[in-house]
Amino acid sequence: MATGTAQEMRAFNRFYTNLIGALDYSRHLHTPYTLTEARVLYELVNAPRTDAADLRSAISVDAGQLSRMLARFEERGLVSRGPSGRDARRVNVVLTDEGREAARQLEERSQAAVESLLDGMTEAERELLAQSLRTARGILEDGTARSGAADLIRLRAPRPGDMGWIIERNASVYAAEFGWDGTYEALVARIVAEFAAGHEAGREAAWIAELDGRRAGCVMCVSDSAPDTARLRLLLVDPAARGHGLGDRLVGECVGFARAAGYREVVLWTNDVLAAARRIYERAGFELVAESRHHSFGHDLNGQDWRLRL
Repeated sequence: MATGTAQEMRAFNRFYTNLIGALDYSRHLHTPYTLTEARVLYELVNAPRTDAADLRSAISVDAGQLSRMLARFEERGLVSRGPSGRDARRVNVVLTDEGREAARQLEERSQAAVESLLDGMTEAERELLAQSLRTARGILEDGTARSGAADLIRLRAPRPGDMGWIIERNASVYAAEFGWDGTYEALVARIVAEFAAGHEAGREAAWIAELDGRRAGCVMCVSDSAPDTARLRLLLVDPAARGHGLGDRLVGECVGFARAAGYREVVLWTNDVLAAARRIYERAGFELVAESRHHSFGHDLNGQDWRLRL
């Protein structure tokens, strides 16, 4: 039985590789980049960390191959490289304006190519395809989890019971660490209830982060009242799961989703006492645009508005 499943997976891989032109990616999308180069550009735009070591881990590429690729990018004026602010032994990679434009064009062409595959399908067929892909991904991710990999991080869509967990953990963590009262729990409950009651698929989403199979964090991306603007809400990493990069992963997922959904910017509101969260936002490229004092959750606080242009 396993042999038959393996054969079906290999047959699908061959079919899909040919369908998307993976073996001749540059000609398929009319770009000068290979599939691996395109993936590197994608990670540089969307990943919250851009050290060469993080890139190598994200795309599972050989260190020598990545180094040669980045050297070509630097020659073309797409990236700049220098010592990492986190560790001088690491190399930080940053997209130039030309690099961001190249990544934007690649994203547009990739999106158009996939949409062309869906054009001839009915709405029911597209939903069935999406559900099948989610099912396949979930099964494969669960299989990876059972393989015993240490500190396995997984981001997934919420399941029944997760919304209640988001409320409970936010209220408990902020009460314990900052002494916030029940009005904060009430605020979180309203945000969660509004999302759960009805959100726009494809434009709004929520994620649960798991660490070794246990819920460890969350974040939401919802439409803001301002045009073409997404709002990041309820970022949380459980204290027991800190130190694994979950916050960066959650924010990176939210930003990547917002960019793919067509938003022009992502905004968020936080308070300056949440120092760890602010560092995550800074690493992801958010900029502080406004501050104001307020009395909320039983304390005098300094609220901050942050923005990331996509």
